[in-house]
Amino acid sequence: MSGLDKIKSQILDEANHSAEVKIAEANEKAEQMLSEAKAEAEAESSKISAKSQEAIAIYAERVKSSGEMQRKQAILQAKQEVIADVLQKAYEKVCAQETAAYFEMIQKMLEKYAQPGDGVISFNAKDLKRMPKGFEAEMEKAAQKKGGTLRLSEEAKDMDGGFILVYGGVEENCTIRAMFDAKRDYLSDKVHEVLFV
Repeated sequence: MSGLDKIKSQILDEANHSAEVKIAEANEKAEQMLSEAKAEAEAESSKISAKSQEAIAIYAERVKSSGEMQRKQAILQAKQEVIADVLQKAYEKVCAQETAAYFEMIQKMLEKYAQPGDGVISFNAKDLKRMPKGFEAEMEKAAQKKGGTLRLSEEAKDMDGGFILVYGGVEENCTIRAMFDAKRDYLSDKVHEVLFV
């Protein structure tokens, strides 16, 4: 082999060797980059997974909380309906009392609500028809105890029960509905205590 061929061969060997070294370095660098990218992707994937697990937990807690709130609201609404039903039945029972008990209650209400001065008392048509004999005298006694007088109006009022007092053009609503409405919160609390406590 001539000197020129030797030099060519040596240059080719060095070039091949240099190329192999560079390819090996490039492969090693590519491997390292691939490994780093893989590690980075796994870390990012773990972060995303942790965030989604956290989001799922928060959502589940919200769903649970919302469900609990809806359950409590449904229970509260059911209790309120039961209380309203009990109060309505009590109201109907008071209005439907037999005559003696009903007018005894009216007498007690008169003793409480009669005022000094000249007044007029009005009842509904049903109560005017079933008013016991001598009850007008009892009404007058209740009025006199307060320093006044009471005259029975012959004109029936449109109401379920109780009465309306009028003194000097000012009405005092003493209907049973007005009494129940005025004491609604108190009565609701009492019914709640009896039924739910």
